[in-house]
Amino acid sequence: MDATQRPIRIPPEFANYSEKYGIFDIFKRLLSQLIIEKPNDPLDFIIRELQKEDDDVPQIIVIGPPGSGRGSVSKMLSKTFGLAHVSTESMLESADFKLKKEASAYIAKDQPLPTELWLKLVKTRLGMPDAVKKGWVLDSMPETREQALALSAIGVFPKHCILLDAPDLVLIERSSGKRIDPKTGDVYHATFDTPMSTEVVSRLLRAPGNSEAEMVRRLVAFHRQIDGIRTCYNHVTKVINADQPKADVLSQVMTFVCQRSRSAAPHTPRIILLGPIGSGKTVQAAQLAKKYKIVNVSSGHLIKQAIADSSPVGQMCKPYVDRGALVPDDVVLTLLKDCLDGLDCSTRGWVLDGYPRSREQAELLEATGHVANRIFFLDIPNDAVVERLSLRSTDPVAGDRYHLLYHPPRIPEIKNRLAVNPRDTEDVVRMQLGEFRAVAGDLEDFYSNALHINAEQDEHHVFEMIESMIVNPLPKCKPTAMK
Repeated sequence: MDATQRPIRIPPEFANYSEKYGIFDIFKRLLSQLIIEKPNDPLDFIIRELQKEDDDVPQIIVIGPPGSGRGSVSKMLSKTFGLAHVSTESMLESADFKLKKEASAYIAKDQPLPTELWLKLVKTRLGMPDAVKKGWVLDSMPETREQALALSAIGVFPKHCILLDAPDLVLIERSSGKRIDPKTGDVYHATFDTPMSTEVVSRLLRAPGNSEAEMVRRLVAFHRQIDGIRTCYNHVTKVINADQPKADVLSQVMTFVCQRSRSAAPHTPRIILLGPIGSGKTVQAAQLAKKYKIVNVSSGHLIKQAIADSSPVGQMCKPYVDRGALVPDDVVLTLLKDCLDGLDCSTRGWVLDGYPRSREQAELLEATGHVANRIFFLDIPNDAVVERLSLRSTDPVAGDRYHLLYHPPRIPEIKNRLAVNPRDTEDVVRMQLGEFRAVAGDLEDFYSNALHINAEQDEHHVFEMIESMIVNPLPKCKPTAMK
């Protein structure tokens, strides 16, 4: 950045590099570890931390009342993502002889483990290579607020906390039919989830400790502790109704886990809205700019402004505009680059609608260093576009706009004098739709991380869908089209 030049231009590479490599989050992680570990040589400690492999691995806690399916969900997550499944049993297996013997004594007496002992077991298990490199899922832990705070004190912060919830009566009824396969440890239910194999059915055993009196005691203990635990993980917790089919529970769990946790890193929106004519790009861009104070960038407006200012670039555009031809890509790109390089766009962010219109334009825009961090395709059928545009008209006297289907004039006199823009005739609209469909595939291939929005809905609903994907981090898993 040259401080001697006015107006000041901020190279877009600054923000792109910071977001790509998560610079803010790296500093945050290093500072957190410094405060937790308190090393004697902070510089050497930071170097060793930076030399570690990528720590962006799943770190999940699954909690809930007994009988809610915590074990099943934890095992599913472990199997799906290759995570270390951390349960009381696995902690005892990985503990040294002294710790294992001490913990087994408490378990044999059916007494809860002291927090200090429990924390040693957890720390030992989470320090093993599989948990460090692949990530982990804590099954039914922590059980108390004291345990949750102890985890935080040693630097164990989950990225996702899943709280399974169901009415107590449902859980008591469910626990009465719980069966366990002693050979594999798999959990089944005598009514709702029976195994397909008769051999497995024959060896199933009733789960111990699931009498009604025992379940009531365990539920009372859970409700006594859960509010304290939730206060420790409110910002990463998702409550999921466990009183529904297993497939639905797992689907909601996967959706939540695929969503990245919010970062405190500064976020400058750089948005591109793509779609056919009549999909609502201009309306959505205006609403985003108004609500979030970002710059609304339109290539058409930039061209008109340049012509009005009689700038050198505007003089180059004028002959093309006068004869209704497209302005060359390099000229449009010059206008866009000058605008996006400006201080307003660099600091507040921008939303660009209707550009690029081809893969070539997209490649040229990205070559300037202006890379969008959110790209949306507003999807809408051709017939819906024709209905939106071909039926709209304007009152030449009052200047009011009408739509013969959604907003017709109430007075016959106004209806008789309505005028239709030549660009809104059905033939012209269908021609423009055909031009967009011809290049849409190439644009979708270039912007493979784009999000698709159903633009046939009400404009306010469309805005809410776009907004939700701007304020929240993009999911790790490939999202499906939003309906």
